[in-house]
Amino acid sequence: MKIVKNKIPELFSMKSYPKQLFYNGNLELLQRVKVSIVGSRKPTKYSREYIQKISLALSKNGICVVSGGAMGIDATAHSGAGSFNTIAVLPCGIDMRYPAVNKNLLNNIGNNGLLLSQFELGFRATPWSFIVRNELVVALGDVLIVGEADIDSGTMRSVEFALKMGKEIFVLPNRLGESEGTNQLIKESKAEAIYDIDEFVSKFSSSTTLGVSNKDDFIEFCSANPTYDEALAKYPQRIFEAELSGEIQIVNGRVLVL
Repeated sequence: MKIVKNKIPELFSMKSYPKQLFYNGNLELLQRVKVSIVGSRKPTKYSREYIQKISLALSKNGICVVSGGAMGIDATAHSGAGSFNTIAVLPCGIDMRYPAVNKNLLNNIGNNGLLLSQFELGFRATPWSFIVRNELVVALGDVLIVGEADIDSGTMRSVEFALKMGKEIFVLPNRLGESEGTNQLIKESKAEAIYDIDEFVSKFSSSTTLGVSNKDDFIEFCSANPTYDEALAKYPQRIFEAELSGEIQIVNGRVLVL
């Protein structure tokens, strides 16, 4: 079991600093500029599509995406960022995989990115542990993006945490009758809508990342147009994610960076 020993400054915004924090993966991600993303477990196609695009754009600019490892918006945010540049906060022990449908995703994040949990090994998720998890997700991010939410949803509890912590909140613009929670946030001037992804990402891409380089070794390697087999041997997991997200394309057996 690995325990985070150094204090994480962002977590002092929580009601009380975690008594313990367990992890698997790359703790250097904590030093990056981070954006938290939360939302519905059953989002619309529109919400999935744009959270995917936003997460990918953030990741390409060296910004780490933080979410809760759940189905729906969480899983979309993690996969959009790529397992190498995302933090998943668990509502269970670091050795558990919840929900089971996201087992492969969470394993990849543990191997390439970072898994965090406040709970002992073997602890199974409970209704109250989701609330604990949500507060940690919100605290880690410089800002919070809400992909989609009903008014009385658990996601709106995360919004309450963000408001108490003084975090900026961003949402997708939605049609009337859809994602009424985020529409209400805009109406009450508690959140700002993201109308231009590049403009939104530019708010953070010039931010200082505490000395951590944003250089992407995988992209630099692929810029030399290696063969697919060479890239697969060196970056077996990343190459599939990059092809799926549209970062690269395989042409005549060689890797092309898009």
